[in-house]
Amino acid sequence: MDTGTLQGIGTLLAILAFSGVCVWAWSDKRKADFEEAANLPFADDTAARPLQNRDQESAS
Repeated sequence: MDTGTLQGIGTLLAILAFSGVCVWAWSDKRKADFEEAANLPFADDTAARPLQNRDQESAS
């Protein structure tokens, strides 16, 4: 095999990998997971606050 053939195979593998990631990202099965992840910055973090306060109180 010459270098042109190897470069062609490498390009083909890169295109297949990119296409696979695109199909995975926009599949209907993943939509709910991505919507949940997109809303994480807006989630209420009150459950974490008591733990932080408890750790600070025990250190005093």
